[in-house]
Amino acid sequence: MKSIKSAAWGLVAILAISGTNVQAQKQRSDAFRAKYELKEVVVLSRHNIRSPLSNGAAYQRVTPHQWFKWTSPGSQLSLRGGVLETEMGQFFRKWVVSEGLLPDNYRPEGDEVLFYANSRQRTFATAKYFSAGFLPFANVEITHKYEEDKMDPLFTPQFTKMNDTYRQQVWAEIETMNGGPQAWMEAQKPTLKLMEEVLDMAHSPAAKNDTTHFWFDDTQFKLEKGDEPKMTGGYTLANSVADALVLQCYETESQAAFGQELTTEQWRAICGVKEVYDALLFTTHAAAINLAYPLVSRICAELQRTDRKFTFLCGHDSNLASIGAALGLQFPETERAFELHTPIGSKLVFEKWSDGSEDYVAINLVYQAVDQLQECTLLSPDVPPMVKTVTVKGLTANSDELYRLAELNLRFTETMKEYDAIVDEPTSVKAVAQSTDAQSAAIYNLQGQRLNSPQPGVNIIGGEKIVIKE
Repeated sequence: MKSIKSAAWGLVAILAISGTNVQAQKQRSDAFRAKYELKEVVVLSRHNIRSPLSNGAAYQRVTPHQWFKWTSPGSQLSLRGGVLETEMGQFFRKWVVSEGLLPDNYRPEGDEVLFYANSRQRTFATAKYFSAGFLPFANVEITHKYEEDKMDPLFTPQFTKMNDTYRQQVWAEIETMNGGPQAWMEAQKPTLKLMEEVLDMAHSPAAKNDTTHFWFDDTQFKLEKGDEPKMTGGYTLANSVADALVLQCYETESQAAFGQELTTEQWRAICGVKEVYDALLFTTHAAAINLAYPLVSRICAELQRTDRKFTFLCGHDSNLASIGAALGLQFPETERAFELHTPIGSKLVFEKWSDGSEDYVAINLVYQAVDQLQECTLLSPDVPPMVKTVTVKGLTANSDELYRLAELNLRFTETMKEYDAIVDEPTSVKAVAQSTDAQSAAIYNLQGQRLNSPQPGVNIIGGEKIVIKE
């Protein structure tokens, strides 16, 4: 089965390599190189493959089957993730050397290179492994600000300003996204049912004490200063289980889950469950200008430097999602990937080019395809990762698909001004908002059926298990 799958992916790879719309880390034409010189690269990276965030806990209780034996403690970078990131670093090294940005076996001098990671183990380790492949002749120091697993404000997608009017604006945008939370989650019901069948949830430990179904119409949102946007309710369980399923798929080198073979479309649908969760929390423009402000300002500053050649910032998918929504970046739909927009380990790459009189920027999303993740493919100019062009809403690229840096700077400035315009003041309305169709204490039985009132036996009320005696 694996050989057939590899052959199919290989054909797609050949088509991708030969496609005329592929840019950046692939081969540039001689005419392009004669016209432009690469001056600087700024990378915002998502960490690579990790173990599930909740070590044990809920996701293990929803199936009678045994999960993959993770190679790292909960939330930390896996052994495979380290290997994959080293390979990606080696590929970037070959690319920047071929473009003349850095010499081979380069040892950084002064401030020419910066590696800065969030202080979570998975982000720090991702940066370390990438640096080992990127600069193997140098012992690169990874800048991080705190002890292990404390969040750095630069990478924390949190609200640093809040007021009643602003909160309502964020909530209004959440309510209009794909018809609102309830409608968007309702559209995931076929996939949630598929997940229940794959997990054999009806015979799981959770079926005895919690539930045999995923539910979502008790969803609530918390939008509070000093904290990330949060979602509570049954959909959070579906999100964490979808996350664990996909990670297990990468680690086991198989598209089967607990013996059931799934198609690429089904895996993409499972990733779509996570997409709903992340998009509602991090991709409304009103929220994103607040959540992504530290990274927006940092990347803007990095692109203005003349002494820097390579910057690697390592965070999370929420960072890529929120900075995209803040700046109006339009991520392409991925190919050869399960995640729809920002695959595991993906890099948002800003390349600064000069024609001798003016600076330009190309923006791309670089990621390893599913078969490259599962097979730990050695990357090279002949076997590259996937590279997809990211466009900027409202800006027009030139014929070489480059944006004028001056125009991109204006977009950064406008976004930062939007943040500056948010008035920070005490709030009086509730921090928790919910869809008009949801109830604060939705009641279910173990079969996931909605109840009007508690019934004798086990009830799930507001996400909590309550036993009602006869």
